Amino acid sequence: MLRRDFVTGSLTMAAATLLPRFARAEPAPGKVPVAFTFDMAPPLADRDAFVAWGVKNRGEDAKFLAQRWNRLHALIQNKDVWDDKDKIAFALNPREEFCRPVNKPHAYESAFLDIGYGVTISGPHAVARMTSAIDVKRGDKVLEIGTGSGYQSSYLSRMTDKVFTIEIIKPLAERTRGVYDDLIARGYTELKNISTKQADGYYGWEEKGPFDKIIVTCGIDHIPPPLLRQLKTGGIMVIPVGPPGAQRVLKVVKAQAADGTITVTRSDIFNKIVPFVPFTKLEGDVIKGAHNGEQKDKP
Repeated sequence: MLRRDFVTGSLTMAAATLLPRFARAEPAPGKVPVAFTFDMAPPLADRDAFVAWGVKNRGEDAKFLAQRWNRLHALIQNKDVWDDKDKIAFALNPREEFCRPVNKPHAYESAFLDIGYGVTISGPHAVARMTSAIDVKRGDKVLEIGTGSGYQSSYLSRMTDKVFTIEIIKPLAERTRGVYDDLIARGYTELKNISTKQADGYYGWEEKGPFDKIIVTCGIDHIPPPLLRQLKTGGIMVIPVGPPGAQRVLKVVKAQAADGTITVTRSDIFNKIVPFVPFTKLEGDVIKGAHNGEQKDKP
């Protein structure tokens, strides 16, 4: 999930390249011992058993595995995850790999964390609740708007083999693609399920649609018509909608009545105002302004 600090209203591609890079502060770990399968079922009831399983089967750090287990059970208690498939996807997703080295010790805290380029990796509770709300099933085609660190797409890649993600900031898109490729080389083969694109996410990814599920991680005052068109009938989208800084995260369901009429229903997944940074737009190669005030959908 991507969060943007929208201060100046614009960010050129040239300027973006001068912002902090994502560098490793330590040698890369060895290859993952056991390749991912969708039937993978780590033990979730007991922390020691989960940590031992993760060390043996995924070759991961016991300290981070214990922190991940703790956060998972906080998510369960807070009702941010409720299905076993979502719990397993979270448990298998190494959040620490998508954090800057300085922030790795804080990977499983509830806060947003800086990833450079003026953006952050969202907190695990927000990511989990939005992912749970779209109810991803194996084989679903899922579109994410706002690749950011890559953590959200990585989460989705353990739920379906068809993940498509768009990032508007070119150097960030390139960096995150490199993170995916590095992890794939180390044995995280599930990340091969992710297709990436650098573009303005407002227009979706028409040639890859339609999509069963869409997840949007930046705020806007309307549902983008291109995204609604690319959502399958019966599909679900989550998107922060409302005035700047005061959005509600909506679950949007597109349905078709017996007479063929398309209807769109909305529900608030948090039942409170949640401020999101604006859904920025490209003008040529420059990120400038936001998509607020443009054509609205008419369900």
